[in-house]
Amino acid sequence: MTETASLRTVPPASTETGPVAHRFRREMGYLLSGLPLGVAAFAVAVTGFALGVSTLVVWIGLPILAGTLRAARALADMERRRVTAVTGSPLPSQHLRPVGTGWDGALRAVREPQSWRDLVHLVVAFPLQITTFSVALTWTLGGVGELFYGTWSWSLPQGPDDQGLVELIFDNSSRAADIGFNTAMGVFMLATAVPVVRGLAALQTGLARALLTDRAA
Repeated sequence: MTETASLRTVPPASTETGPVAHRFRREMGYLLSGLPLGVAAFAVAVTGFALGVSTLVVWIGLPILAGTLRAARALADMERRRVTAVTGSPLPSQHLRPVGTGWDGALRAVREPQSWRDLVHLVVAFPLQITTFSVALTWTLGGVGELFYGTWSWSLPQGPDDQGLVELIFDNSSRAADIGFNTAMGVFMLATAVPVVRGLAALQTGLARALLTDRAA
């Protein structure tokens, strides 16, 4: 009975594969979803700001600018939730003043410093989102493609003027060398996909932490 009880109390061996894979999927989802959200956010920020500033002289620009800042606040709140979800660490609490409605509300919205930082984030984050999306997608899908290079390389042009990467670098036209090199590249890209994606996610969340934190709190 003692041996049976002791066997039952032995905890199962833990593995890091599950947590690592889950975190990788979460970070990939964060990076890939960032681009479509970034396109919409960038369009709202640039269009609203340009239209609001250009029409300030006739007072129409004030409510347009206030509405743009309110939209920037909403989009920034969405990004704060995304950062919390991907990192498991929430951003510092926000202490934004209520802006209200009417002309007084529009003026308060324009005077809110954090709303302007939210707007800046929408613009500045867009080129970074393009970069992180492209690198993450290319690194993972490219790694899979390179890993199975030997199964589809036959479809590439084989003319005398068509040189592979191995031939261009090493002046070696051997098909075996070409397949071996590209397969090795696939292994390398997939083996490093986790830290690469993690670094890209850290860049994007770091920018959010820098701009989407209420420094006046």
